[in-house]
Amino acid sequence: MQDFTSSLETETPRQGLDLAARISWEIVKMVQPSNQIRDRLLAIYEDDAESILTACQIVAVNFQTIAAANGYWSKMNSFGDKPM
Repeated sequence: MQDFTSSLETETPRQGLDLAARISWEIVKMVQPSNQIRDRLLAIYEDDAESILTACQIVAVNFQTIAAANGYWSKMNSFGDKPM
């Protein structure tokens, strides 16, 4: 993986979710390094609701890890902004 995973700390929950999705995709690329095969498989999976839900679950698990690493952004207000 690249250096975007040098830390799981993010400023906001949204950045944490983006990082979780990025990590999930990077893992897919590690498991299947061929762009051609991935593109062919994505065309198959994009219409499969079960595959889409499974992908969402993987991102959610990664997000849980990132949220824990960030103390669940405990210093955020209810709008996801840092207090002034």
